Amino acid sequence: MPLSPPDTRLAPLARLWLLLLGAVILAAGLFFLIGGGKLLALGGSPYFLAAGVALAVSGALICRAKATGALLFGAVFVLTVLWAVWESGFSFWPLISRLLALSVGAAVVAFSYPLMARASGKSPAFMPALALGAILAVGSAAGFISMFFAHPTVAFAGAAAGLVPVDPAKAQKNWEAYGNTPGASRFVALNEITRDNVKDLKVAWTYRTGDVAVSDGNGAEDQDTPLQVGDTVYICTPHNNVIALDADTGREKWKTIVDAKASVWMRCRGLAYFDAGAPLAQPTVSGATPVLTATVPEGAPCRRRILMNTINAVLMAFDADTGKACEGFGTGGRVDLKAGLGDAPDPQYQLTAAPTLAGTTIVVGGRIADNVQVDMPGGVVRGFDVITGALRWAFDPGDPSITKAPPAGKTYARSTPNVWSSMSYDAASNTVFMPVGSASVDLYGVTRSALDHRYGASMLALDATTGREKWVFQTVHNDLWDFDVPMQPSFIDFPKTGGGTIPALVFGTKAGQLYVLDRATGKPLTKVENVPVKAANIPGEPYALTQPKSVGMPQIGAQTLTEADMWGATPFDQLLCRIAFKGMRYEGLYTAPGADKSLSFPGSLGGMNWGGLSTDPTTNTLFVNDMRLGLWVRMTPQAAKATAATGGEAVNTGMGAVPLKGTPYSVDKNRFLSVLGIPCQAPPYGTMTAIDMKTQKIKWQVPVGTVRDTGPLGIKMGLPMPIGLPTLGGSLATQGGLVFFAGTQDYYLRAFNSATGKEVWKARLPVGSQGGPMSYRSPKTGRQYVVITAGGARQSPDRGDYVIAYALK
Repeated sequence: MPLSPPDTRLAPLARLWLLLLGAVILAAGLFFLIGGGKLLALGGSPYFLAAGVALAVSGALICRAKATGALLFGAVFVLTVLWAVWESGFSFWPLISRLLALSVGAAVVAFSYPLMARASGKSPAFMPALALGAILAVGSAAGFISMFFAHPTVAFAGAAAGLVPVDPAKAQKNWEAYGNTPGASRFVALNEITRDNVKDLKVAWTYRTGDVAVSDGNGAEDQDTPLQVGDTVYICTPHNNVIALDADTGREKWKTIVDAKASVWMRCRGLAYFDAGAPLAQPTVSGATPVLTATVPEGAPCRRRILMNTINAVLMAFDADTGKACEGFGTGGRVDLKAGLGDAPDPQYQLTAAPTLAGTTIVVGGRIADNVQVDMPGGVVRGFDVITGALRWAFDPGDPSITKAPPAGKTYARSTPNVWSSMSYDAASNTVFMPVGSASVDLYGVTRSALDHRYGASMLALDATTGREKWVFQTVHNDLWDFDVPMQPSFIDFPKTGGGTIPALVFGTKAGQLYVLDRATGKPLTKVENVPVKAANIPGEPYALTQPKSVGMPQIGAQTLTEADMWGATPFDQLLCRIAFKGMRYEGLYTAPGADKSLSFPGSLGGMNWGGLSTDPTTNTLFVNDMRLGLWVRMTPQAAKATAATGGEAVNTGMGAVPLKGTPYSVDKNRFLSVLGIPCQAPPYGTMTAIDMKTQKIKWQVPVGTVRDTGPLGIKMGLPMPIGLPTLGGSLATQGGLVFFAGTQDYYLRAFNSATGKEVWKARLPVGSQGGPMSYRSPKTGRQYVVITAGGARQSPDRGDYVIAYALK
C-alpha cells in the first residue's frame, strides 16, 4: 500500500502568522541592508550589510512558509552571537544591544518552525523546536532581567577594608564651607551612620523653601550644598534667598528674601561663613604672607556672618543670627561686582559659585556666558575685606598691572579667562587655588591674547592677602572644546616614594582628566604627557599641536571611541549611530572643531563638572562622579554683522546654529544621541569611581542612576534599570564607610559602600536633585544627619523646593 504524501496544508490563521512574521523579518533585513550598505561605504563594519541580505532572504522565505527561512534566520543569529562577542567581548550592555532583539526573534522563529516544516513537507519536529524556542526565550528573559542589575565598569576585587574609628580630636564639628573644609574634602569624620546601619536611615524633617526652580535648561536650578554651624543649617535658593533652619527640626529661624533675577541661569551653589570671634589662623609655611586681621566689636551685629554671591553679580553679607544685612559691608550689606567690568549686561556676567573665605578675604570670580561674542566682560578675580567689603586686590588675567580697581576711564581687560567655579584655600600657606575656564568665545581662538593662552583652562594659585600669582598649571592649550577646569580642587596628602607625604591638590576636568599637583609649586606629582594632536581647518586658528594628558591617573570616561562603542536600545538605532559616527571627523579626546562635522567626547558638559570630588583621608581614596555625553560640533560661516546669542546654556548643547559675534563663524553643536534620544556610545553615561591614591588605580567604578524617571524621546520609562546616567552635583564621603550621592536623573539619594561600591541604601526624593549632600552631628542631640536639597534633575520637567534631612530612627 503506497504511503500518503505529507499534509502540507496550513490553517489560514497559521498562514497569516507566517506572512506577518516573515514581513517583519524582511523589513528588518531591508533596514540592515540599506543602512549596512551606507555604513560599509563609510568604511564601517560589513556585518549589517551581510546580515541584512540574509535576513531579507529569510523573511521572504518565511512569508512563503519555507522551513529554510527559519534555518537561515538561525544561522544569522549564531553568527551574530560570534560577531558580538568578537567585537565587544563579554561586556553586558554592548552584548544586550546586539543580541536581545535577535534572540527574541530567534525564539519566535523557533516556536514557528513546526508550521514552516509542515508546509515544506518536512517533519514538524515539535519537541526540538519547542525546546530550542524555550531556551532562547529563557535566555532573552534572563538578558532582560539582567538589565535591572548594576554592571560595574570596574568591579571591586579583594577584601573590603574595615572602618577606621573616629578620632575625637578630629570629629566633625561644623560644615562651615561649601566643600566642608576650605580644602574641599566633602568628608565628615562621623560614624553614627555606617554601612551596617544605613538601612535604617529615615526622613527626620522636611522644609519647603517656596522657591521652585522652574527651568527649560536656561532657567532656575537648585544646586545648593547647605552649611551647618552649631544648631543651624544655612541654605540658599535659586533666586538667592537665604534661610536659616534649626538643625534638629528643620524649623525656620529666619528667612531673607533677595529674589535676585537674571534672564537665564538662576542658581546658588552655596554660601560662605565667617566668625570674627574665632581664632585667626596664620600661615605656617615659611615666607607666606600674613593674614590681615579683621575684627567686629563684642555684641555688635554681624560678628558671625553669612556671605553670598547673587546671580546678578552682587556680593552680600548677612548677620548669621538674624538674617539682617550687614550694614557696614559695602553699601547697606552689598558690593557691586560689576564695578570696573565695563559693559556687562545680564546675563553676560553672573555669579554661580559660592564665595571663598580665604583668611579674612572673600574671594570671588565670575561666570562669563559661553559662545556669545568676542567682546565680553573680563574674568577678573577679586578679594574683598570680609568685614567692610572694601576691595583688597584684583587679579586681572588680561592686564596684571591692574591690582585693584581699574584706573579712571578704564576697565578690567575684556573677554579674559574666568573663574566661574568654586575655589579652595590653604591656611598653612595663605594661598587660594582657583579653577580657570576659557577666554570668550570657547571654540574660536584667533582673537586670543598671549595672556589668554597662558591662563585659559588652568589651575591658578594666588596669595590670598595680596592677590599676586604664585603659580599656574595649564590643562589644555588654546582650549577649543570648552574643557574648563570646572571644579574646586580638593586637598590630599600625597604619598611620597620611600615614605612621607606631600601637601597636594587634586581636581578633575571636563576632558575626563585627574591632575595631582604639589600645592607649593604647581608641579604634577603624577605623570602628565604632552600628546600630539591634529589641527582642524579654521583659517588663522593657532592650533596647539600637543595637549596635556594626565596618564599617571585613571582616565574617567575619556576613552577613544570606536565604531564598536556605538550603542542603541535596539540594533536598528545602533546602526544609525554607527553611520553617524563614521560620518564625522573624530581623532580622539582633542578632536578640534572645524568647518566639517566633528565629534567631541567627552563633550563640554563633562567628564567631570562643578560638583567636585569627595575624599576619604582615612583610606586615602578619592570619589569621582562623571558624565559621558559626546557632542558633535560644526563651525559654519556667518554674516559679518551677526547678532549675539542670549548667553544661556541650552544653546551650547544643541538648539541650532549659535552665532559667535565678532568671529566669521556660528557654531552648530548638539548632543550625540540616537533617534530615541539615547547617547550613541555604550553605557554607562555616568559613574561613581573610587581611586586609591596610594596606587593611583581604580578600586571600583559603578554606574549611577536608572531610567525610572527618564527614557527615550523624553518618556519616563518607570523602570529601575541601573544603566548609569549623566551626573551633576557632588558626593559626600563619611567615616562610616559611605558615599552619598543624589545628582542623578532619577529621584533618589543613594549611599554606596565606600570600600566596594555596592549600593547599600537609597531614598526616593519628591523630585530629582542637583545639590550636594552634606552631613553634621547636632550639638544638642548628638544625632548625625544627612541633608540634601531637591529642586529637580537637569533634564526633568518635575521641579520642587525641598530640603530633606535623614537620620537613624
